[in-house]
Amino acid sequence: MNGADTAWIIVATALVLFMTLPGLALFYGGLVRARNVLSVFMHCFAIACLMSILWLVAGYSIAFGGGTSGYWGGLDKMFLLGITPDTLSGTLPEILFFAFQMTFAIITPALIVGAYVERVGFGFVLTFSGLWMLLCYAPVVHWIWGGGFLADGGIFGETGVKDFAGGIVVHETAGLAALIIAVFLGPRRHRTTPPHSPGFVMIGAAMLWVGWFGFNGGSQLAADGGAAMALTVTHISAATASLTWALWEKIKYGKASMVGLVTGTIAGLASITPASGFVDPVQALVIGAVAGILCQEAVNVVRNLLKIDDTLDVFAVHGVGGIFGTVMIAVFGLGSWAAQLGGLVIVGVFTAVVTVILVKLVALVTPLRVDAETETNGLDLSVHGERAYDISS
Repeated sequence: MNGADTAWIIVATALVLFMTLPGLALFYGGLVRARNVLSVFMHCFAIACLMSILWLVAGYSIAFGGGTSGYWGGLDKMFLLGITPDTLSGTLPEILFFAFQMTFAIITPALIVGAYVERVGFGFVLTFSGLWMLLCYAPVVHWIWGGGFLADGGIFGETGVKDFAGGIVVHETAGLAALIIAVFLGPRRHRTTPPHSPGFVMIGAAMLWVGWFGFNGGSQLAADGGAAMALTVTHISAATASLTWALWEKIKYGKASMVGLVTGTIAGLASITPASGFVDPVQALVIGAVAGILCQEAVNVVRNLLKIDDTLDVFAVHGVGGIFGTVMIAVFGLGSWAAQLGGLVIVGVFTAVVTVILVKLVALVTPLRVDAETETNGLDLSVHGERAYDISS
């Protein structure tokens, strides 16, 4: 065990959990109507709790178990059987590696929340999220990070798919699942209502930015120069994408919005995620500069051309950003075109198939969408019996 590596990953684990709670919750919560903000908080918090338990029960074993199959890790590490404080994973205690990866398993289904807020049934959220994490996310983790068939030495040869911190594993899977659920749900009844609290959005984005240092820097799994470089290029991409998003808004609409600025931040962060362990600061500048415009145009395509109500633009920002960053690894000559594109296609098809099947199956058990009256009155009071704001008290 290396003490410095262990100390850094303990910090990184806390930072990644901070991304979901409270960062993502505030970012998403500020973008919805006031009568739905608590439901967004509820989704994020409950998903964090449920994914933690399911990751212990079977998720970690499916992703990182000792099975010899290139497709899943087996069940030998269910409930962390056989793992003690002295068991090592590289230079880290394996229990810490479990916890670090658990925070990724939390935020990935939590990202999908943004696609279905303001109209989804709470039972569907928990049932779908749990099954999706076990049957879609965990196997993909094994394929790329757990020594599976897409990793080095797999079907693409000695150099497999390069995805440092989750451009494919996290952002492509969550983005595609979000888009598919949005199609099944149909549009909201109140699509034109503006964000109720842009201040929440900014605070949440700021927390995500800080937490992303643990997300990308921690993925080095060591306290060394590689972690420092990953952290630095993450920051440069986020800063650049924020400015290019705002500039593009100014050119197109005459005004640069604060919500747009910080959405650009998230686009830059998602785009640099797969490449953060491989690129230098100048390459990160390029990725961020393009991401701010590319993801904004993707928002317009999904909303206006495809007419899909992906409420908080999960696919356009996270999905497109993660895919773009994955491709840029090959563009810069840091990975093979066959592996990068092949990995995107294989994981994309798998994610789409599993998501469609799960949506249809879970909808047989618990309603996918709330009724019209509940949607109009807001999920906070109708579903959870609480209000975020009581101005009479």
